[in-house]
Amino acid sequence: MRVLVIGGTGFIGGHVTRLLTEAGHATTVFHRGHTNAELPASMSHIINHSINHIRAERRDLQAFSSEFKRIKPDVALDMICYNRQEANDLVASLDSACDRVVVASSMDVYRSYGRLLRLEPGPPNAGPLNEDSPLRETEYPHRAIAKSPADFAQYYEKRHVERVVMTAPGLRPTVLRLPAVYGPGDKYHRTLEYLKRMDDGRKEILLEETHSSWRWTRGYVENVADAIALAVTDERAAGRIYNVGEPDALTETEWVHSIGRAAEWNGHVVTLPKELMPEHLIAPYNFEHHLYCDTSRIRKELRYAERVSRDEAMNQTVEWERAHQPDQSSDQLGAVRFNYEAEDAALSKTGPLRR
Repeated sequence: MRVLVIGGTGFIGGHVTRLLTEAGHATTVFHRGHTNAELPASMSHIINHSINHIRAERRDLQAFSSEFKRIKPDVALDMICYNRQEANDLVASLDSACDRVVVASSMDVYRSYGRLLRLEPGPPNAGPLNEDSPLRETEYPHRAIAKSPADFAQYYEKRHVERVVMTAPGLRPTVLRLPAVYGPGDKYHRTLEYLKRMDDGRKEILLEETHSSWRWTRGYVENVADAIALAVTDERAAGRIYNVGEPDALTETEWVHSIGRAAEWNGHVVTLPKELMPEHLIAPYNFEHHLYCDTSRIRKELRYAERVSRDEAMNQTVEWERAHQPDQSSDQLGAVRFNYEAEDAALSKTGPLRR
């Protein structure tokens, strides 16, 4: 199979590219010429030497439409399509080049995400979110954090991407709604918040009560890459939308203990009402709205299953995180985020509330 991958050298895309190449598919990667992820040497070798490269900026995608026609991919995978304009450019660039496209979307398209961010009102969803669950009514969920009109967050909107791709004439699309992805190379350091406290000798980790029971579908990077590669190479995925992630969404407390097992931490979680939490640990979210998604469709239709167990995934993640912590002088590891004095003061007031 001939596969065109747009953005195939990053945190998730690098693994997908490796899988496709190792499976013998003729893979062409359109990318900027550098990667945001620190890839293992074996993967870097594959990406650098075993595939065809087109090095260019995403905004120039349409200029390569004739090159895509020459390559004649059987399927195109876009890992980095973030807004309506990029989706329109994708569709235009693939015109007559191929009729099948797979796009990486996000579970943030669901209405529950808008309610989690307090962008729209309404009651919590009754159960896990499936692919037919209501989508957000509000647009541009991250615009509030955009630093300028040119900021990535200003026009980020996966709902628009999905709509453009799913309605494009002549294309057989597949949309993959990805979870919170963790693992080696994660630039967001999703385990750092708790792992650093564990490694700093904190025996008690504080969680606000509603946050402690909040569920968020996550996925280990290699397992998510497996699902993407499967959707790319299986014709049955054409025309379908799939949630991708672990079958059971851990509560935040369970997530902390999952990290703790890998870190060999023998502490415990203390849950407190919001009014007793230190200010730096109060999140601006409505944790009544879970991001717990049903991932059974891709399992039933494409026979997807995780290759790496959760315990092994977390062991690998903790090992990498310990070796790649951000600069301790940065805000990410600053005294505000890890204000242990304030946390100790809150713990001293809990008394019988500790558990």
